Amino acid sequence: MVEMAPLTGVRLVLMTVALSLGIFMNVLDVSIANVAIPTIAGNLGVSPDDGTWIITSFAVSQAIMLPITGWLARRFGEVKLFVISTALFTIVSVLCGLSMNLSMLIVLRVLQGAVSGPMIPLSQSILLANYPEGKKSFATGIWVTTAVVGPIFGPILGGWITDNYTWPWIFYINLPVGIFSVIFTAITLSGRETVTQKTPIDYIGLILLIIGVGSLQILLDQGNDLDWFHSNAIVTLSIISFIALSYLIVWELSRKDPIVDLTLFSKRNFFIGTIAITLGFLVYFGNVVIFPLWLQTQMGYTPTWAGLAAAPVGLLPFFLSPFVGRYMTHFDLRGVATIGFIVFALTSFMQSNFYTEVGFSQLILPRFIQGLGITFFFTPLVTIVISGLPPTRIASALGLSNFFRILGGSFGTSISVTMWNRREAFHHSQLVEQINHFNPISYETLNQLKLLGFTGLKNMGVVETMITNQSFMLSTNDIFWISGWIFICLMIVVWVAKPPFTSAGNVASE
Repeated sequence: MVEMAPLTGVRLVLMTVALSLGIFMNVLDVSIANVAIPTIAGNLGVSPDDGTWIITSFAVSQAIMLPITGWLARRFGEVKLFVISTALFTIVSVLCGLSMNLSMLIVLRVLQGAVSGPMIPLSQSILLANYPEGKKSFATGIWVTTAVVGPIFGPILGGWITDNYTWPWIFYINLPVGIFSVIFTAITLSGRETVTQKTPIDYIGLILLIIGVGSLQILLDQGNDLDWFHSNAIVTLSIISFIALSYLIVWELSRKDPIVDLTLFSKRNFFIGTIAITLGFLVYFGNVVIFPLWLQTQMGYTPTWAGLAAAPVGLLPFFLSPFVGRYMTHFDLRGVATIGFIVFALTSFMQSNFYTEVGFSQLILPRFIQGLGITFFFTPLVTIVISGLPPTRIASALGLSNFFRILGGSFGTSISVTMWNRREAFHHSQLVEQINHFNPISYETLNQLKLLGFTGLKNMGVVETMITNQSFMLSTNDIFWISGWIFICLMIVVWVAKPPFTSAGNVASE
């Protein structure tokens, strides 16, 4: 790569804003669509289960494109690829809003997910390449702010739009943001394209990647609805993904110009950093999914209020991440990441003490504190992942690490929802055993219900509702409790990384 002087002044600020808005639009789109699924399904005349393919189609194509971002960047150039991807993302977003039926929307969401994949790692790679050496960590902090905070505000914005307008507007709002991002990215980065090379296309690797990752992502998204391995479809997808991904690993490691650079895992810090981010995000995102799900299904919260209860987790990262990124290089990054894991563990244990009469202020306090964990978790780990890598491998490293991060989120969603339902069934069976005339509390409760006019089946119906509500509450507490202990264990993993953790582009001695 040709060395270019870093950007400064207004040009640097405009580039930062343009890239940040592009990635914010990208990550916001995932969570904002989740809230609108019931509304979209109803308006298009399909069931909510069929409507979930709007999410699955996007996730599958995005997951496929992320690990090949490095190869695409080397072939077409990072700036050109980001600008084209952002422009296509914006255009397809408008077309999604104009969809007349579910089939059309799913096809467009596949395209939208495909062009969204390169935007995530390239936004960070371009920021790092154009920031002054002493401010590269600050740039990482800015990227973390937009990439992490976006999904948090998505449910609030999605709920507000669907409540006050029509569902196409969740896609239309991308238009002005996308236009600004495309124009000012192209202007501020004019003449600063990365060096390209026409490497041969690894068709076999690409096909194996599409089959393997596609099957795995569909398996994770649909597994809970299809009752996992009791379904022939899930068993078939598992076999296909295992065989395809196994062959992919062997094939790519034997290629001179692989479409996915798996040799990055031979770098100790990339390997450890990716593991820590993947497992940490798996647990964190599982909690992100369960928390509003519990509030909406069991606590009577609307999507908007559930989003407001979850949103405080994004306040501290929004303000602190850039500054943590700027000053964290003065400390051992493993220690900084450890602080993040400690905060995650403490707030998980705090949330494991929720009860069915918990107030709104009690809900948002641990969420607000958890924002400190996000600040000290993502920023140092991203720096560890790319530390010591040459500029030509940064896009590949970020694409691959983001792929595993998002895949970890998919695993976290599937595992947490399945565990939530199964732990509810466990607690439900235990609580039901206590409903008999020999239990004084049970006997007194049934008598009080009779005095209130609930007799016969109505009486037991009220008790069943109470038991179900308590069972889901206990199940939610179980997930938070287990999450706390997993975060404690992950503190050990990050200390396997080896300093010095140099800025991206400076090759550290191995």
